[in-house]
Amino acid sequence: MKVEFADEARADVARIDAWWRANRSAAPDLFTNELERASLALEDNPALGVPYQPKPGVRRMLLRRTRYHLYFVEEPRRVLVVAVWGANRGRDPSL
Repeated sequence: MKVEFADEARADVARIDAWWRANRSAAPDLFTNELERASLALEDNPALGVPYQPKPGVRRMLLRRTRYHLYFVEEPRRVLVVAVWGANRGRDPSL
């Protein structure tokens, strides 16, 4: 199954990647590498992650090393990532 990113999620990725590269010089590619591995895993198994209770149909998957959550929905022909959000932010994204 194909993994795609909604416009807002794409903007999240760009913002996080820019921050990561500017502030994590010891591992500037860690976020993008972890995101790529997670995307490949979702292609093989769209039921990964856990249901996100406030929004039926939305699942959440933790990128363990970078501490970001992917919020996504499984659709008939794709997995759509709707947000990428810092797990340590203390609040949930508005979806």
